[in-house]
Amino acid sequence: MATYKAPLRDMQFVLNELLEVDQTLAALPDFAEVTPDVINQYLESSAQFAENELAPLNQTGDIEGCKLENGVVTTPKGFKEAYQQFCEQGYSSICCAPAYGGQGMPLTLGLPLMEMQISANVAWSMYPGLSHGAYSALLAHGSDELRQRYLPKLVSGIWTGTMCLTEPQCGTDLGLIKTRAIANDDGSYSITGTKIFISAGEHDMAENILHLVLARLPDSPKDIKGLSLFLVPKWIPDAAGNPATRNAISAGSLEHKMGIKGNATAVMNLDGAQGWLLGEVNKGMACMFTMMNAARLGIGMHGLGLGEIACQNAVAYAQERVQMRALSGTKHADLPADPLIVHPDIRRMLLTGKAYNEGARAFSYWLALQLDIEEHASDEAQRQDAADLVALLTPIAKAFMTDNGYTVTNLSQQVFGGHGYIRETGMEQFVRDARISMIYEGTNGIQALDLIGRKIMMDQGQKLRKFTKIVHKFCQAQADDAAMSEFITPLQQLLKDITDLTMAIGMQAMTNRDEVGAAAVDYLRLLGHLVYGYFWARMAKVALTKQASAPAPFYVAKLATARFYYSRLMTETATLKASIQSGAKNLMEIEEDAFALGY
Repeated sequence: MATYKAPLRDMQFVLNELLEVDQTLAALPDFAEVTPDVINQYLESSAQFAENELAPLNQTGDIEGCKLENGVVTTPKGFKEAYQQFCEQGYSSICCAPAYGGQGMPLTLGLPLMEMQISANVAWSMYPGLSHGAYSALLAHGSDELRQRYLPKLVSGIWTGTMCLTEPQCGTDLGLIKTRAIANDDGSYSITGTKIFISAGEHDMAENILHLVLARLPDSPKDIKGLSLFLVPKWIPDAAGNPATRNAISAGSLEHKMGIKGNATAVMNLDGAQGWLLGEVNKGMACMFTMMNAARLGIGMHGLGLGEIACQNAVAYAQERVQMRALSGTKHADLPADPLIVHPDIRRMLLTGKAYNEGARAFSYWLALQLDIEEHASDEAQRQDAADLVALLTPIAKAFMTDNGYTVTNLSQQVFGGHGYIRETGMEQFVRDARISMIYEGTNGIQALDLIGRKIMMDQGQKLRKFTKIVHKFCQAQADDAAMSEFITPLQQLLKDITDLTMAIGMQAMTNRDEVGAAAVDYLRLLGHLVYGYFWARMAKVALTKQASAPAPFYVAKLATARFYYSRLMTETATLKASIQSGAKNLMEIEEDAFALGY
């Protein structure tokens, strides 16, 4: 069975040495008292919870799955008890507002805790993860009455939340939504329709579930501009705030899935369910994006979390499993064969996992810091810069991190050989669990279109320039450091390539919009390498500095991994560049009927 050990040393390196988050947080009035000691205490306690309570339930939860009988969903054995501990220990309230019972901690702290929970048990982690997304939307768009009525229970974890978007006839194209809402005399709405693929849609872990539902009023536009967002509780509370009246929303069935089987993915039927408007009529998508942006960063963390635990187990197996002798000569004469880890191709797979995981950790923690600045900085210009960076980089966090996470789980399974295909080792579960992360909360292809179309082309690259300026300034600062040239030179070249390609795509799109769609996925991946390359260069700088004064194996390994990333992984940018430059013609010139020829 797979095991998990929280990577506390690397987490602390990113937070305290690379990002020096205490300095940034100290400048934000709400977080002035969040010191490295405070952060480390949270990390250590959360690591114990993830390792001891969640990880042992991961494989059994996958085997048992969720069960629906007579409208009641039962989660796998131990899930409910672990969730109760989670709430009792205060984890549900860590990053929530004190006004509603939260601890008021920064997301910069919350994200590492989320990573641990995902690594230990991704299916379980989705229950509180979705609740926090519902909390964010309700906090931002709910009326004072709704916030006072629902947020304390959501923050405490007594109640959980979901996000109800998708319907049988629409996935990405939410403009096709048919769920309808009719105004009632008391200010509420009656909502009728069917939602599918609703994670944590029904379960036995909390006494109430708050569903955020997209629906359309009768006189609203028939496209995406006509959607409104409603709060639809499973149980309507009474005046005292206790669940009282069963609402007309129920689980019709549970999906039979490839992975994340411990999470109840439900078909939810609404038959005149009572709901309350969040935000304004026909502004549902704007409200939902408050939740979806947080969810997309959370899904990006699925790529890191699953990549981390898969790689951990692959490393342990490669160190223990003996197979053949090293090509360069016997390394362990006392053994019948050498351990797998002496073989170059095994090291390629393990280093790919290590490089992608550690790059993702640096990037995502920095992105969480930008979210804290956006929400809590006192300077308006500083908040706006952070907001623009978050908007630009969220599609990359979701798509690049999950693409890489799936690659890492596959490679980690490969290290096990045939044993990786067997359930007992747990490796095949990581591959299955990771696969959905590239699909839900907006497929990675949609993330790519969002990045290049909405986040870059629509504002003539203003947001992109804010990030490339950060990279450029870092490169300039290292100009006189010969030890950094192996990282700075290729990073500067990639920066130039992206600038040139962005301009070229924009020019081509003026006459053929398909050029944007043809370039989008490769372009996102190219920009993803710029992001990871920047953070790996920064990590290399820290490692070189620390090695000079106090050589330590951690910094030696960090520097070696940076070199591997630049030499073996970032070189993919040459292929991506060529693919983008080939244009849309090779995709669009073939006739539709030709795809079926030969069947």
